[in-house]
Amino acid sequence: MCSSLNLVCLLAFFLVIGDFASRAKDLPFDVNYYILFGNEHIVSFNQGRALQISMDKTSGSGFGSKVNYGSGFFHMRIQLPNKDSAGVVTAFYLRSNTNRNNHDEVDFEFLGNREGKPYTLQTNGFANGQGNREQRMHLWFDPTADFHNYKILWNEHQIVFFVDNIPIRVFKNKANIGVSYPSKPMQILATIWDGDSWATDGGLTKTNWSFAPFKSHFQDFDIIGCPISSINTNCNSPNFWWNQRKYWKLSSKQRKKYAEVTAKYMTYDYCVDKSRFSTPPPECFS
Repeated sequence: MCSSLNLVCLLAFFLVIGDFASRAKDLPFDVNYYILFGNEHIVSFNQGRALQISMDKTSGSGFGSKVNYGSGFFHMRIQLPNKDSAGVVTAFYLRSNTNRNNHDEVDFEFLGNREGKPYTLQTNGFANGQGNREQRMHLWFDPTADFHNYKILWNEHQIVFFVDNIPIRVFKNKANIGVSYPSKPMQILATIWDGDSWATDGGLTKTNWSFAPFKSHFQDFDIIGCPISSINTNCNSPNFWWNQRKYWKLSSKQRKKYAEVTAKYMTYDYCVDKSRFSTPPPECFS
């Protein structure tokens, strides 16, 4: 059994390894995850430490975590399809098991494009079934050339999306002004599927099936989060390092990087889309 001193030392270790950074354990896929669908479209490598999911005209594929989580700092290393991938959607996200009318969800969605044109990264969030919070940006690197880190910090104060440890989106908890905030237990999911009705150029550019199968690759299958069990777990406890005050808001250095990447690479923000919202939603006001 660990002593209280050892627990303090362990916590201190996590806090000094860097803002929102964590060293992943090299675990096989099946320790924490299972195949959701498309078994015949999934291949594992390196003794289960790397996974390829693919899509052709018959089916997509995907995997999910074995348990649900109530908070955490969730991550995945992903390399996207390197062919003409218009219409193809690769997603890494959290989602509650409740029905669509009241579910919670936090999304990374990678929207494919014609070869030579940039991928679009779309982020979105649903709380109690309410979504329509899309933001889109082009990445500052080629996400098909190599693996990159994609992370979601989720605590009761904020949700932060990271790309290679750079914050690209912040969704603050503004329940005090009536804005729903994701609070239901959520499963970690990763999928690849056909979204050519909307994903590329608003659905005008369709999937070219002659380039199928489209393949996405995943690494890093350890999970840093608070699992929901039959025991009543307080996933907002400060005993979990990602819930501590340091992680309630971005640091000054992170705010600077956040402002830089959103100014340079963001291509769409629902908060300023007057065709959809004559008055911006309340969470859009700082």
